[in-house]
Amino acid sequence: MPQPNPAIDAVMGPRDWALVAVLSVLWGGSFLFVGVAVREIPPVLLVTARVMIAALALHGVLRLTGTPFPHHRAAWAAFLGMGLLNNAIPFTLIAWGQAHIASGLAAILNATTPLFTVIVAHWLTQDERMRGSRLAGVAVGFCGVAVMVGADALRDLGVDVAAQLAVLAAALSYAFAGVFGRRFRRLGIPPLATAAGQVSASSLMLAPVALLVAPPWTLPMPGAGALLALVSLALLSTALAYILFFRVLASAGATNAAIVTFLIPVSAILLGAVVLGERLEPRHLAGMALIGLGLAVIDGRPGARLSAALRPRA
Repeated sequence: MPQPNPAIDAVMGPRDWALVAVLSVLWGGSFLFVGVAVREIPPVLLVTARVMIAALALHGVLRLTGTPFPHHRAAWAAFLGMGLLNNAIPFTLIAWGQAHIASGLAAILNATTPLFTVIVAHWLTQDERMRGSRLAGVAVGFCGVAVMVGADALRDLGVDVAAQLAVLAAALSYAFAGVFGRRFRRLGIPPLATAAGQVSASSLMLAPVALLVAPPWTLPMPGAGALLALVSLALLSTALAYILFFRVLASAGATNAAIVTFLIPVSAILLGAVVLGERLEPRHLAGMALIGLGLAVIDGRPGARLSAALRPRA
């Protein structure tokens, strides 16, 4: 049953920040998983399998936990809209784009999501208006992503224009999805059911397209590496990630939820250093520092405390 429009916390609490950090790791791995799987699985089939496996897993969790799943018309209308904006459109565009451009450049273009979200939320919501500090923080965070990924990734900017525009269009779709997804809290639908409904709706939309464009029975069997990447993409970077995402979205709003895209490259680079022994370079540290500064400006509390400390006492 619809509930009064709940207030959004403009400043995230420790729990929200912790969820965003975990979410950045899960979504940071998605670029790796997609990069491996798309070599052997066509993009539209990869995206369809991703959301179908995630839907099966989430409905299993719903049964195990006894969480009710809504079947009323308003819920399914919201699931279809969210599935289109947050899964079907961006997943397909990013998978196709990554088949033509480097993952580093894709990460930079994907990091425009908070910029788009600040603008979209300003025009479409009453409690997420654009503030100078928030816009400045988003700009600083985006610069941090660009610095961390490095100039080599920007070298190909403008070469595969269609693929780059596809990733930018995916970022814009994510921005609209973040604002659209706020309605699930108002409808009284818990994050687990929201995640399950979203990927279920996406599966219904994408399955006919995949069967027409890339019938699985006409393709060679993918190797073990591609299949493992697909399963990891579905269970970790989709099913689990969306449970966390909708928790943050319900409590902290679209703009705050979108800043996870700044932390995705940080997670990817730190995982590479810890797991694969890759070397941390000065640009990585500089980029992380800029991202940290941007997040502090968006949060607002460090600046307020500094201003209070510097203010002359009466």
